[in-house]
Amino acid sequence: MKTNKIIFGSALLLVLFLVTSCAPVGVTEQQYGFLYGIVQGFIFPFVLIAKLLGEHVGLYAENNTGMSYWLGYILGIVILFGGGGGGYARRRRY
Repeated sequence: MKTNKIIFGSALLLVLFLVTSCAPVGVTEQQYGFLYGIVQGFIFPFVLIAKLLGEHVGLYAENNTGMSYWLGYILGIVILFGGGGGGYARRRRY
């Protein structure tokens, strides 16, 4: 039982490291658009955890295209957390 917890913890740390490696670190020449915003939205919870642990990662790309990047960013977060429509779509009994 104890080895399962160690394996699970190690796997979780590995996944956290791999996901946060996609996080932006600094300003680059490349401008990031809609699709990169969706990717950043997907990895937002993991980047937030890394940021709280003191890592030097950005929560969003500073050199973005503006509204299209932010639309993708918000859409990625909404898709990741289920969109919030599941409770409404559930069949209700009266």
